[in-house]
Amino acid sequence: MTKPSHLALCAAVLVTAASATWSATAPAPGDPARPLRSVASFGTIRDQAERSAAIFAEAGKVIQSPRCLNCHPATRTPTQGDAMRPHVPFMVSSDGNHGPKGLPCATCHGADNSRTFAAGIASVPGNAHWQLAPIEMAWQGLTLPQICEQLKDPKRNGSRSLAQIVTHMNTDHLVGWAWEPGEGRSKAPGTQAGFGALIEAWVKTGAHCPRA
Repeated sequence: MTKPSHLALCAAVLVTAASATWSATAPAPGDPARPLRSVASFGTIRDQAERSAAIFAEAGKVIQSPRCLNCHPATRTPTQGDAMRPHVPFMVSSDGNHGPKGLPCATCHGADNSRTFAAGIASVPGNAHWQLAPIEMAWQGLTLPQICEQLKDPKRNGSRSLAQIVTHMNTDHLVGWAWEPGEGRSKAPGTQAGFGALIEAWVKTGAHCPRA
């Protein structure tokens, strides 16, 4: 007997998901993403530390959106959809943050978003680097000030310098997926360019964090 292809396995998974009592990727309201404030709009805040914290708070609208939080779980189990429901099928990060052996993320998630054939599922998100964030970058359950402090700590941000954080947020195409999430999901606020500019300005003004 031949082994089922990944496509066939994915189809079975999606049909199972569609028959659940809720749809994890049910189409979200079609409201356009809110715009992000520009860096220049914070120029009236004279105190640099206060301005830096305010800039990060604006960037936090992206960081704390479902598009980011779904893949930054503390439990090592992703959530999905705008309501951040449990992932269907149940998944764990396993080694390398790519899912368990025998059912890796790539079973259903390809290099691009794809329309699906299973009723109740709007689309399957995809990216060439689709994976969970590493455990040291877990954000779910944290306040924005806590996430801010985590981003500055190389032990908890993927061993990145602040300059590398800027580059990551500004240019990484997996980060950019948040603004091209496929049918049934709201986009992250603003644009990746606008978000990246906020992160860069936050670093240039001292990388201060909002108060709790």
